[in-house]
Amino acid sequence: MNAARLPLFCCAILCTTVFAMHMLSAPKAQRPTTQFAKLTADPRVLLALKKLDASVGAITEEQIRITEIPAPTFKEAARGAYLAKLLSDAGLKVATDDVGNVIGERPGRSGDVVMLVAHLDTVFPDTTVHVRRDGQRLYAPGITDNGTGLVTLVAVARALRDAKFETSQTILFAADVGEEGEGNLRGMRKLAETYRARLRYVIALDGASTDYVITTALASRRVEVTITGPGGHSWSDFGSPNPIHAAARIIAQFVNSPVPENPRSSFNVGEIEGGTSVNSIPASASFKVDLRSESEPELAKLETALRKSVQSGVAEEMSAARTRGLGGMPLEVDFKVLGVRPGGQLPADSPLRAAVQAADDYLGNQSRSEVSSTDANIPLSLGIPAISIGAGGLSAGSHSTGEWYDPLGRGMGLKRVLLVTLGIAGLQPE
Repeated sequence: MNAARLPLFCCAILCTTVFAMHMLSAPKAQRPTTQFAKLTADPRVLLALKKLDASVGAITEEQIRITEIPAPTFKEAARGAYLAKLLSDAGLKVATDDVGNVIGERPGRSGDVVMLVAHLDTVFPDTTVHVRRDGQRLYAPGITDNGTGLVTLVAVARALRDAKFETSQTILFAADVGEEGEGNLRGMRKLAETYRARLRYVIALDGASTDYVITTALASRRVEVTITGPGGHSWSDFGSPNPIHAAARIIAQFVNSPVPENPRSSFNVGEIEGGTSVNSIPASASFKVDLRSESEPELAKLETALRKSVQSGVAEEMSAARTRGLGGMPLEVDFKVLGVRPGGQLPADSPLRAAVQAADDYLGNQSRSEVSSTDANIPLSLGIPAISIGAGGLSAGSHSTGEWYDPLGRGMGLKRVLLVTLGIAGLQPE
């Protein structure tokens, strides 16, 4: 062999090898599984997928309108009314239940129910929401969580309407209340209570990401600790027990509690309140704690550690006090559990898990199973197959005032939601 041609030959071999390795590791784009082959060959499904792709721009504009309607937890009514109109215009029979959930029904051949659900509420109680544009990127609290999920409910309902086909199972499109914080999943609890006898699958749409699927529900408890005392003047009543000092002692002790890495667990003191002025001994102080764990027993241990810290911190403050305060009053404690989110897990052999994998294979997407606390917690805790997935696009800054969303990749996310839904709801022949 001519030595002058050796480098070129070696380069060719190297390129061929790298290409082969890439093909082995690449996603199986456009290679539907046996389960999805018939579904994805149906002209009606292809039309629905095409409609979603063509509507990405309009869907993003609708997302902006939804996001700019304030919907803090417990105050979702205005946004709910807007979603009710959108779902009704998409051809659904729409009703609002007694807790504020908006439910649009698309009847199927059977009474069995597949539920698509996206939460209406946002984490910020008193924030004026205006969406700011910077190129394709949209900035606003709640723009992704959960403007993305809500607009996807509407987009999928419209695509099914335009494609004009019947599903085997009834599909419910639900915009629910109280998913965030102290809402304690009250909307999803009500939906599960109402439809439990018919509910076969739940798909929660939450956020944008398509690179993971929530298949395990993260258990959590939210607790509020309130300490009350006599109060007084910072100078003349110095030495009286101080609720803020007691709260500080409690928190300092609790944050040193051991937390296992496996099962993963966490705690967070997220709010502290108390006092009226810098020169007054406060009459009360309170703080709120978020406890989470992949294990219910570990979650119980965290709550026990918090209760022990409360007892110890208050006792320490009383011991340090020079007096019992005005009228000889000691400190009193109220330990209130604000919310309990149960855990649960989607079985490995669930048809819902298989539908996600088949849709990912068809679209060339790769995703992994993850653990989180979402609307899926409630059905999973009841043994009802459920997942939580994102609806496509890029995002960051969730639960912050700097939250942003970019619709790049939205089309794939929308089609993924549609295919997973049809994969479990079933398509009736023409």
